[in-house]
Amino acid sequence: MSASASILHADLDAFYASVEQLLDPSLRGRPVAVGGGVVLAASYEAKAFGVYSGMPGRQARALCPDLKFVSGHFAEYKRLGDAAIAVLGDFTPRVERISIDEAFADVAGSEHLFGPAQDIAKTIRRRVRRELGLAISLGVARTKHLAKIASQVAKPDGLVVVHPGMEQGFLRDLPVELMWGVGPVAKARLAGMGVHTIGQLARISERSLARLLGGAVGRKLVALAQNQDPRAVVAPRRAHSVGAQSALGRRPAMANVYRPTLRYLADRVASRLRAKSRAGRTVTVRVRFADLRAVTRSVTLPAAVSATAILAETAEELVRAALADHPAEKSLSLLAISVSHLERGAALQLELPLRLDDDKRRPGTAKGACRWAVDRAMDAVRDRFGREAIGYGSVVLGDRHSVPDAFRELAEKEL
Repeated sequence: MSASASILHADLDAFYASVEQLLDPSLRGRPVAVGGGVVLAASYEAKAFGVYSGMPGRQARALCPDLKFVSGHFAEYKRLGDAAIAVLGDFTPRVERISIDEAFADVAGSEHLFGPAQDIAKTIRRRVRRELGLAISLGVARTKHLAKIASQVAKPDGLVVVHPGMEQGFLRDLPVELMWGVGPVAKARLAGMGVHTIGQLARISERSLARLLGGAVGRKLVALAQNQDPRAVVAPRRAHSVGAQSALGRRPAMANVYRPTLRYLADRVASRLRAKSRAGRTVTVRVRFADLRAVTRSVTLPAAVSATAILAETAEELVRAALADHPAEKSLSLLAISVSHLERGAALQLELPLRLDDDKRRPGTAKGACRWAVDRAMDAVRDRFGREAIGYGSVVLGDRHSVPDAFRELAEKEL
């Protein structure tokens, strides 16, 4: 833990909706939602009516009849998000970006150049407003967890500094849902124990919390509630895996549900691998059931893969194995695929034709090479005409995904 409040957490306010209001001045001051069938993001004016991300569009319109839906300008989100985070980089190289619109920065080594952390935060806010036309809220504290909470308290368009000696008093009366790891399920369980504030949580024993939420989660939450967070701000490193996930709501655990979803996820993951000339040996799937319990299964392949069909079929085998191990589970709420143990170069190493079987799951066989060639042809069409120009039939003809791929990709890990 830093001896002084030198860790910043910066978070652009209602980012996607704010960008839309920036691009179209007629939307300023009006309730705006990005999306259509589902709300991907909402402006503060829309949030005042109870509109929130993930809400069905029909429900949002019922709450706010004047709500203006926009389809979204994803290239602008990335450009402006990158530009805002770059402002932090002008003050310190120790910047840890955690999403398109938020990042941590440790300015302990920069204060002799730019002044105290509080002054640096004020300058960052002014520059982002002046140079980009966007509001950004900042929290300043000794720990990452406390800085993130402070930035949430600062919203909208504010700055909160938590000085040493005032930390427990600052946390005491804040709601538990401001903490990392406390979602709707954990919040409801804690409320059942009469725990509503971070101060109340800090007084709960680890044993009691472990019985309620699990050992690892219980230990983590008690430590954070007591402001024990030793994590340092870590500058970006090259990612060691790439993945994608899809929330399903509550769907039957049947092949006609998970097979097209896995093909859709495999298409997203594999196309990103090929775009970076990468392939990976280890395939991991995550299966979350209706009660929000999750299991993972993985396999390490003899050769690195980046072909969509090979990845999808491998993932399907892993999902079937996970379901076989949990026969009582009948519903799925989320599926995810990731590929790790990445290798540079997506060029195929063809196998000598000595095998009697020409396994299409092996990338170096003739059939495996054909699959890879089909993918590369699809990549070329998409590069020229856009991702929606071509796709696999099982994905294109399957369920429509309410969240556009471009929006998902903003949040996915880059190689």
